[in-house]
Amino acid sequence: MDAQVVGRLLVVVGAIIMCAGAVVLVVDRVRFLSRLGRLPGDIVIHRGSLTVFLPLTTSLLLSVLLSVLFLMYNRR
Repeated sequence: MDAQVVGRLLVVVGAIIMCAGAVVLVVDRVRFLSRLGRLPGDIVIHRGSLTVFLPLTTSLLLSVLLSVLFLMYNRR
């Protein structure tokens, strides 16, 4: 690989990691967004040292929000 390609790849990966960190910080400060994953209807099963987490309500809510956003974007 060429050094320029590796350098650009590292810059892109670093930018993605920075954006992910910013999203985590914002979600932590906004009360409603910090409840995602712990909504009524999300199932958590504890059996000894095993924990199974099924975020049904969160998945449904995110699916509806993303569908609406994509529909609005495609209407332009």
